[in-house]
Amino acid sequence: MTLKEADLDVLSRSRLFSTMSAEDLASFYDELDQVAVPPRTTIIREGDAGDYLYFVLSGEAEISRGDFAIGPASTGAHFGELSIVGALRRAASVTSVTAMRLARLSKRGYESLRERNPALAVRFVEGLLATLGTELVSMTDSMGELFRQRSLPRHARVKITRDDGGEPLVVGTGTPVAQLLPEYVQGARVVAALTDQRPVSMDAPVISDTRLAPVTMASWEGREVYRRSACLVLLEAARRVAPEARVSFGPSVGPGRVLHTATPELGPEIACAYTHLLAQKAPLREELWGAEEAASHFARQRDDGAARLIQHWRDPSVPLVRCGDTYAISPGPLLPHAGWLEPVTLVPHPAGLLVAFGAEIDRWFPAPGSLGDALQREVEKPRFGDEMTRERTAWLRTFGVDSVGAFNAVCVSGQVRELIRVSEGYHEKRIGRLADRISAQGGVRVIGIAGPSSSGKTTFIKRLSVQLQIVGLFPVEISLDNYYVDREKTPRDEHGDYDFEAFLALDLELLQDHLRRLVLGEAVRTAKYDFRTGISHREGGPELRLGPHDVLVLEGIHGLNPELVADVVPRAQVFTVFVHPSDAMPFDALSTISPADVRLLRRIVRDRHTRGYKAAENIARWASVRRGEHLHIYPNHPNADSVFDTSLPYELSVLKVYAERYLLEVPAGHPSFATAYRLRHLVDRFVAIYPEHVPPTSILREFIGGSGFEY
Repeated sequence: MTLKEADLDVLSRSRLFSTMSAEDLASFYDELDQVAVPPRTTIIREGDAGDYLYFVLSGEAEISRGDFAIGPASTGAHFGELSIVGALRRAASVTSVTAMRLARLSKRGYESLRERNPALAVRFVEGLLATLGTELVSMTDSMGELFRQRSLPRHARVKITRDDGGEPLVVGTGTPVAQLLPEYVQGARVVAALTDQRPVSMDAPVISDTRLAPVTMASWEGREVYRRSACLVLLEAARRVAPEARVSFGPSVGPGRVLHTATPELGPEIACAYTHLLAQKAPLREELWGAEEAASHFARQRDDGAARLIQHWRDPSVPLVRCGDTYAISPGPLLPHAGWLEPVTLVPHPAGLLVAFGAEIDRWFPAPGSLGDALQREVEKPRFGDEMTRERTAWLRTFGVDSVGAFNAVCVSGQVRELIRVSEGYHEKRIGRLADRISAQGGVRVIGIAGPSSSGKTTFIKRLSVQLQIVGLFPVEISLDNYYVDREKTPRDEHGDYDFEAFLALDLELLQDHLRRLVLGEAVRTAKYDFRTGISHREGGPELRLGPHDVLVLEGIHGLNPELVADVVPRAQVFTVFVHPSDAMPFDALSTISPADVRLLRRIVRDRHTRGYKAAENIARWASVRRGEHLHIYPNHPNADSVFDTSLPYELSVLKVYAERYLLEVPAGHPSFATAYRLRHLVDRFVAIYPEHVPPTSILREFIGGSGFEY
């Protein structure tokens, strides 16, 4: 058999030529060019202009669309037929797996055939259309079978109730929310949406009647949409610059975020690749994968945190986000593409690099005017990179715990009690060391303690007091809250509300007078503030006197402010401690535990137990609390003589037992619902640990109850 006869035999078995006679097929064959293709060659590329229809005479290729493998194309197959019927761009890519021999027909060759032999051209088109029709019916049947197993939209049109009270809209099912929202609301850019109070991306389709509201950069949740989108693009930029490098994100610091990398010198190249992705408007996609498939993918990509987290995933599918070839477990809505972002600045940081996200984030930073200072402080004295945090990370690794997924595996394996004992023992050891250090300094008369809300300061002070007494020092406590000025004298913020967290809200003159006299050994009748009436009673508190072995413990948000004691007490006689949880254990390369979320969950559980405040109220106040921290607490963090990390690696598993129900109490129509919904998903990623395992002296007991201390 000649080569032409062998080729004609291959072509005759194709449905495309089923209407042709042997003579017609031979004539058609003479119109074709032949090409040889080596292995691993891209024959056609998705998105390129198309001009040829190819027939496989021998060899095998792989057809793909994006990252999805459609299937093989082997001897007897054809591809690229849409170029003949008028498609301008290739709909898929074809890459040779083996050496191949192809025959091809160009669009111009077909036009020439149509002029010279119109009858043959018609029979060819009939075969081509019959083939396309068969494939279309097969695809439709497959999709129909798939959709019969899923929920389909019930109506062709849906009603949109707008959050601004405007007239309802009736739109087609599947309309993206971006088409239904303004670009800006009160000067703030819209970056996501709430459909029935649940956050979704701007390109999410509306498939049922819903209440629609914008999420803007003016809100914390909106800024997180922007930052997580930027972080995903940065991971893809880093992958393109250094594919083998291990890169992952750490905690947020003010408006920035820590990028862990062993190659910070690549920062300029990563920033350049990031800017290139912005110019390309690289798509940010959301995909739903099977759990096993996702775990296997992350294992291949060496993202062990993500792979281990999915091992104990509750659902059979996992929502993922993607930029280019970079995937992560979905932490929430994203921007539609990288073109929405601004260029970033990457500066050296002890853990790698610190990311500054640009003016769009800076504009809404809760402490305007102090952005540069916040980033500089973090570079010089990292808030989440102190010696205690590094030491805790090291001993956790002895348990095999370096991610949330690894922690869950420890829980499942039955090592919970041992992990709790070691965690609490580590806290006690560090507090003991701190007391030893204060004693060794000699002459300390005042200990200033400060930290953000729900850091566990109260229990920390109780435990430090015990350790101080062991070394022969006897603490005498004063709460700065008792030195507020009368409410009517309290300064107001830019909204006209009382700013109780401002430094000038303290009666500084009275406080410093009392400090001076106490340090001199005088008896002082301290102040008492009546929070109900807003009246300061200058001598309404207990009478105190410091003995030779007594130390005064000042607790309050301004405890690290050097102006608090100024020249009243010599600096050598003052020791300051910054208290906060700094655990940022990773979920995967993109997401970590947020210490701010830990504190909010602590506060929700504690206030629901002891003060009757519901989760919705606490969430509503949280933005104001965070603003005060950025203005009055974090700027003084570098002044601390010591930093105590109150994180407990197991605490979110315990808080979950309470928080799940309290978060479910937030009504769907409440403004706090979106945050409550996000926090529910956060705690859902942890294996539950019941509170009876928590010792009574634990800092966690301050929030869940059952403490061995009296407050």
